[in-house]
Order: sequence, then structure tokens, then C-alpha cells
Amino acid sequence: MKQRDQWGTRLGFILAAVGSAIGMGNIWRFPYMVYENGGGAFLIPYFVAVFTAGIPLLILEFGVGQRHAGATPVTFRSLNKRWGWIGWWQLLVCFVIASYYVVIIAWSFSYFTLSFNLGWGEDTSAFFFKEYLHLSDGPFSMGGIQWQILAPLAMVWLTCWGVLICGVKKGIETANKFFMPALFVMVILIMARAVTMPGAVDGLSWLFKPDFSALGNIKVWAAAFGQVFFSLSIGFGIMITYSSYLSGESDINNNAFMTAFINCGFSMLAGIMIFSVLGYMAAQKGVPIQDVVSSGVGLAFVTIPQAINFMPGASFIGVLFFLSLLFAGVSSMISICEACIAGILEGFKISRKAATTLFCGLGFVVSLVYATGAGLYVLDIVDHFINTYAVLLGGLIEVVLLSWFFDLESIREHVNRTSDFLVGQWWSFCLKFFTTFVVAYMMVMKCVGDITTPYEGYPSSALGAYGWAVVAVLPVLAIVLSKCDLLGRKE
Repeated sequence: MKQRDQWGTRLGFILAAVGSAIGMGNIWRFPYMVYENGGGAFLIPYFVAVFTAGIPLLILEFGVGQRHAGATPVTFRSLNKRWGWIGWWQLLVCFVIASYYVVIIAWSFSYFTLSFNLGWGEDTSAFFFKEYLHLSDGPFSMGGIQWQILAPLAMVWLTCWGVLICGVKKGIETANKFFMPALFVMVILIMARAVTMPGAVDGLSWLFKPDFSALGNIKVWAAAFGQVFFSLSIGFGIMITYSSYLSGESDINNNAFMTAFINCGFSMLAGIMIFSVLGYMAAQKGVPIQDVVSSGVGLAFVTIPQAINFMPGASFIGVLFFLSLLFAGVSSMISICEACIAGILEGFKISRKAATTLFCGLGFVVSLVYATGAGLYVLDIVDHFINTYAVLLGGLIEVVLLSWFFDLESIREHVNRTSDFLVGQWWSFCLKFFTTFVVAYMMVMKCVGDITTPYEGYPSSALGAYGWAVVAVLPVLAIVLSKCDLLGRKE
């Protein structure tokens, strides 16, 4: 029997885990979350969430992944033979996320090439939505494949295929040893330039000025936990898969703390970088900072390009910014793909080359939907429903099953056995009560919100087709796959 892949070094695993956690959302979502939810005061619930949910969940996933040495279907089936379908569910969630996340990376690739001559022009909004995306009138008006998106989309898939086909040590580890240091260097370079420009201090003041009254709002606390949950790639199989390649002597607790802290540190750097740039743009335009603040794709592909236009050395800054987005996106994309590929090659006993080619080929075909004129609409709806009802629900089921219906104490003993420092009962308490309650609360509140107010005003038919239907079909497919995979049929 062929020996299972393992990480070559501890540093390689840490950089890969950090590469998964640090994605484009750290750059375009975290700064806005801080700004919108109490400024500097938001850091209090944020770090509470890191210590009571983020790190405990990382330790849990690192522990069970290393202990059972398999992708999520194998891991959950090892815990309980009736739980295998949960692992397949998480892999299907990863597949859906990969199918649209790759398109945003493709946009970043396009903007990286545009940065050399500031090809987005003066009206960055019109360029992005009309000239680049050719955004249609609605989510059902596809408008055909946009060829300027298709080419970078194919290149990103080919890059991921090339890395993943080389395996864990030669492919994923080697790639992240390049991507992560380069990403930090680029962000620090942009930040160092941005903080010296006129208006940067005003931008940082808006970002970090504390509004302690926000701490009395439970929605602010839910936002903090949501940011930590999604930022650390927990709850949908990635960290379980990555930790399954660890040796039996690996320091689980230390690895979890390091991954969480490096991710937090990068988020803070990104926040300083973004709001320094926004502060400078506001000063140049003579408008309040709140008039230029935005989040998500609008920040990355409309606001930031507009800000870059005002900056000295604009082309160089643009190249660095979009290359950093590209590196952050690809490193996360690789981890999402690997979670699925590991499940396929273990469940159906095929080679890594076959599993990688099958996954990337199918993923490329599905991702073409997001390269149409309606792609942004479809992406927005699918992303919202997947993150709200698939990722959160999958994470909640995982925490409840492992905390309440499995011997959690045995996992704590396992992670403590090889770690430099031990985790105590606080870890079990956080998982059983604190994390379970918060994740359940977030999901219920989001569900109530979607029922009472249609998401972003989309027609109910679009929300049903691209949202509810996609979420509903995943557990059904997961059960089918759990009955078909070879390991499950042997039991």
C-alpha cells in the first residue's frame, strides 16, 4: 500500500494552513468589519472570538485530522460509521466555493495585468461592471461567456492543477513557501508607502477610533465570531485534511495558536494598508472618509483602483496590490481544492493525477457559469447561501457531534500528548457551550433575516434557484457519495 503524503517540515504545514486562512476576504472584508462595528472597540469581541472559537476549533480539527489521517469522509467515518456523509457534505461545499472563488481570482489576475498601464481608466465603476464584467440586467440573463474572464479563469485552474498534481510536499508546501512570504512583503511595502501619504492618519483614525457603545450590540459580537469562523477556514474540511498529513509527533496546540495569530496579524496589516489608501483618496477628493469606504468586490475592483489612480507610483502600487490579491486567492484556492481531491482519491481509490484532473476539469466547467454576464449576480447569491446555510450549518453539526456525541476528552488527551503546552477544560467548555451557541445564533439570525427580507432584493425565483436549491441538494449528494465510495461499502 502506498504511504500517505506528509508535510516535509513543520514550517511547510504552518505556511500552508496560514495560506488557507489568509484569503482575499482578509484584505477586503476585515477592514470594513472593523470600521462598521465599532472601530478599535471591535477588536475586543474579535480577539474574544479568536480565543473562544477560532483557536479551540483549530485545535479540534487539527487533532481529529492528525489522529485519523484521512480526508473528512474518512475522518468522520472513523469517528462514527454513520457520519461519513458529513465529510462528503463538507467536500461538496468546498467544491461549490471553489467554483466561484476561482472567478474572483481570475478578476484579480486581469487587474494585475491592467495595473501596468492603469487600464481601468478614470471611471473604475463603469469599467468593472460594464466593460469588464459586461454585467447583464439580472441573474437569469446570462449574456454568454465573457472571453476576457475565460482566459485568466483557465490559467488559474491550470495553476491549481499544476500545484496539486505534485502532491503535498512538492506541490502545496513548496507553493506556500513562496506565496506566503511574498504576500506579507508586498502588503508591508504598500502599507509602508500608504501610511506616509497625506490623509492616511485620518483613514486610520476612522478605522481604529473606538466606539465602545457597539459592544452592547449582540450583532457586533456575532460579526466578530463570523469573521473568525470564515477567516480561519474552519468548519468545511480544509484544516482536517491539511492536518491529516501531519506526523504523529506534531505539536497540535502550538500549530493552532500560530496559525490563528499569523492570520490575525495579516488582517491587521491589511486593515492599516486599506484605510491608509482610503484616507489618502478622501483627502485628494476633498470628501469625508465615509464617502469612499466600501467592502467586498466593490472595494477591490472599484474603490482601490480609483485610489491607486491618485497615488504617486500608481502602476507599481497597483501591481503589488493585485498580485497580493492573486497570491492570497490562489493559496486559499489550493487548500479548498485539496480538501476535495483528498476525499476523491481516498474514497474511490484512484491516483492523485486522476483525482486532480477530474476535480479541476469539472470545477472549470461549473465555474463557466460565473464567467457569463450574470456571473456576479449568481456568485453573490451562491456565496451568501453557501456561507450562511452550508458552511455554518456544517460547522455547527461538526461541533455538536464532536463535542456532545463523541469523547471530546480523548481528543484533548491526544493533542496534549505531543504539544509543548496543554489545553485544559476551558477548551472543552468553549466548544460545548460557547462556540455551539454562537454559531447556532448566527445561523438562526441570518435565516430569519433572509426569510423576512429577500437577500439584496433579488427576485425569489433567483434566490430559490441559485440559493436554496444549491444548499438543499448538497446533503442529498453527500449521502449518495457516502454510499458509493469504496471505503464506505467495505463496512
